[in-house]
Amino acid sequence: MPARHEGKFPVTLIPGDGIGPEIVESVLEVLETVGAPFSWEQQVAGMAAMEKYQDPLPQVTLDSIRRTKLALKGPLTTPVGGGYRSANVALRQTFDLYANVRPARTWISGGRYEGVDLVMVRENTEGYYVGFEHYFPIEGDPHAVAIGAGINTRAGCRRIAEFAFDYALRNGRRKITIVHKANILKALTGVFLETVREVGKLYEDKLAIEDRIVDACAMQLVMDPSKFDVLLTTNMFGDILSDLMAGLVGGLGMAPGANIGKDAAIFEAVHGSAPDIAGKGVANPNALLLASCMMLEYVDEHATARRIRAAIKAVLTEDRVHTRDLGGSATTREMTRAIVARLAS
Repeated sequence: MPARHEGKFPVTLIPGDGIGPEIVESVLEVLETVGAPFSWEQQVAGMAAMEKYQDPLPQVTLDSIRRTKLALKGPLTTPVGGGYRSANVALRQTFDLYANVRPARTWISGGRYEGVDLVMVRENTEGYYVGFEHYFPIEGDPHAVAIGAGINTRAGCRRIAEFAFDYALRNGRRKITIVHKANILKALTGVFLETVREVGKLYEDKLAIEDRIVDACAMQLVMDPSKFDVLLTTNMFGDILSDLMAGLVGGLGMAPGANIGKDAAIFEAVHGSAPDIAGKGVANPNALLLASCMMLEYVDEHATARRIRAAIKAVLTEDRVHTRDLGGSATTREMTRAIVARLAS
């Protein structure tokens, strides 16, 4: 766990692009209201960093995260054009943030599904996201053939499995579902399934353990999400299924994420920078606010995280304050004021 300095945890704060600065401002106000023990070191990444440093992931930002070992990050935009990798992927690989945790739970009753409470644990540094891609030219067409390779290592599969099983036990979960495509990708996801099953033998007396082929899992999530609890899978499958899970509970506006490694952790909203609504003051700040709750729990401030979640729940279900993505008309500012009022009462 990061060390306190003068009673507070130093955190690298990256406002991000698009709606990022708006929702970060909202989150900071809520965290200040509850007296969260964080001190902020603001840096930039993505398009904001391109404008300032001509680099979407400047060294000064990387150095800050190495010092603080903790970051809260708004959504980033990857510059269009060759030569620029996703700053999000680069951050995960630079700091070996191998575990991506994305919870999805029902916050507003009356939708298609009730009582959804799922957690995606996604391997975050391997699979197809390693970005080993190239073209073969044929008859003057330089992009005639495109080839992409994925890599899963037994060591990488083992450590995400151990993380997931330990996470499930610490958080009172009941079951792990291993999601794979080992019937077709027999080597790439076969090694994942084989290794996770091996690790799972040490937990069989404490947790129910099952596996699903990814396409069947997607169908069953939509038909009856109550059949699942914690899902554990590889990088790309986890990225896709976690968005599906968010759709079960109202969308990405309520979807937080944590990227956790041995020496650092970065917390973020799962959604993107949404440039179409940037500056309009209508973005839902709750995904990033819930990510900040995950950060509070990471530093053992569980009571403060519970207070914020309770305030969010009350605002959504009792006060009926909903932003546009949740079917309402509240602005970012109105949502923030409502949560602050609940916390101050």
